[in-house]
Amino acid sequence: MENDFLVRFDFAIKTLLRNKANFAILEGFIEVFLGKKCKIQEILESESNQLDSEDKFNRVDIKAKDDKGEIYT
Repeated sequence: MENDFLVRFDFAIKTLLRNKANFAILEGFIEVFLGKKCKIQEILESESNQLDSEDKFNRVDIKAKDDKGEIYT
């Protein structure tokens, strides 16, 4: 497994959200995962942390609205 290349889910999502045109991909994922249609309104906060090569994570907070008008953060 030493030579395997793995992409972390949090990194993939954060990279995907750099381009607003890709919001539809995440909206589709959320719809399948939660069973609700949603529309991403905006990126609230984005954070990366890398103290060393084994200790890294990415966090992205989004604001989304479902088809009933409820807002999720």
